[in-house]
Amino acid sequence: MGTDAAAGGAWVQRSVLADQVYTEILARLMDGKLASGDPLSIDGTARDLGVSPTPVREALARLEATGMVVRAALRGYRVAPVLSHDELMDLMEARLLIEGHTAEVACRHADEDFLAKLERSIDDLRQAPNGPQFSDYRSYWEADERFHRTIAEQTGNRFLMGAYNSLGGHVHRFRLFGGTGVRDAGSAIEEHSQIVAAMRRGDAAEARAAMAGHICGVQNRAIQEHEATRAGEH
Repeated sequence: MGTDAAAGGAWVQRSVLADQVYTEILARLMDGKLASGDPLSIDGTARDLGVSPTPVREALARLEATGMVVRAALRGYRVAPVLSHDELMDLMEARLLIEGHTAEVACRHADEDFLAKLERSIDDLRQAPNGPQFSDYRSYWEADERFHRTIAEQTGNRFLMGAYNSLGGHVHRFRLFGGTGVRDAGSAIEEHSQIVAAMRRGDAAEARAAMAGHICGVQNRAIQEHEATRAGEH
């Protein structure tokens, strides 16, 4: 029992450390401290953060799955470029397809606990700061991602959950906020509220439509932010 408990405790500590390393690297990506094309050495990052290479390796693998970093054979990891306009549109098209469906399915499986979780995430969005640095808007990002993830999880479909995870939609979207902060909080909160209202009425088709409206709103605002970011580079 003692050995099992010690092993379990070590695993938890390693998992927490990997999460901390992931968040730190993500913050540097979001804030532009790591620019497109910059190399990401596992050993160098481990020395910089004062940890072993293992949590760094795990964190970079997670970031690779979202498309925030890329790995080339014999060359290690590099920071992926910010999505182009066309890539951003492709991402939003995929989100519209997957998340519209997850909203419809989740609505059919909705219960009070699920709806309360969504409403808490909206309350957290209202209270979260949204300043220019990732440390300022991290709690907003987490609440926003939690809202969408909770809906995906409520489907009970591991393949839909896998599809949602593979998109990395929130990290790419929020990467556009680096240096400026969240600029569409009011619109996003209102759209989230409309999704929950439809789910409380038990109207799956309306929940799908409300999610589609939200994704389209995000897309339109993302286009404006992407264009503003590109204009600032020239």
